[in-house]
Amino acid sequence: MKTTFLLPFLLLAFIYSCNSNKEKKSDETLTEAKPLDSLELIERGEYLVELGGCHHCHSPKIMSERGPIADPNRLLSGHPADEALPPKDEETGKGYILFTMGLTSTTGPWGTSFAANLTPDDTGIGSWSEAQFFTALRKGKHKGLEGSRPILPPMPWEDLGKMTDQDLKALFAYLKSLKPVENIVPAAILPQM
Repeated sequence: MKTTFLLPFLLLAFIYSCNSNKEKKSDETLTEAKPLDSLELIERGEYLVELGGCHHCHSPKIMSERGPIADPNRLLSGHPADEALPPKDEETGKGYILFTMGLTSTTGPWGTSFAANLTPDDTGIGSWSEAQFFTALRKGKHKGLEGSRPILPPMPWEDLGKMTDQDLKALFAYLKSLKPVENIVPAAILPQM
């Protein structure tokens, strides 16, 4: 009787042990990824940009038969410098977060933020070092500069900063490979205190 009672517990312990070893091997595989060559790094970066939805905010839109889509001539160039903000009703704005039609600027309790130019033009990340890119996404520092203001919402830098070093390197490599687009994004409008 004791053997039949103990046998199911031993079997469960064995199965758990086998599964936890599989999970451990799976985790080890993820952390021991081989370094990517330049082309693979850029391709990985493009995949991460697409998966992460970076175009939703950082690419100006054009209207198509399917609705607004990223403008292929201005991919990841940020909020257009020549796009004026529409007037807003102060009362409505108090309880809401408002996006412009192109989704490149957002107004909320933090003020108004504008999506940055991520192209390798000097008006974007053209002069940025990889270290600045890491500082921007790991510490949430505007333009990747220590001592600068925080990156404002809705930019999810806290989530992106959890990426592996290799994935951040891939993002940076991809962004640096893009066509440079000259576009001076407006400065954030901070709330009046």
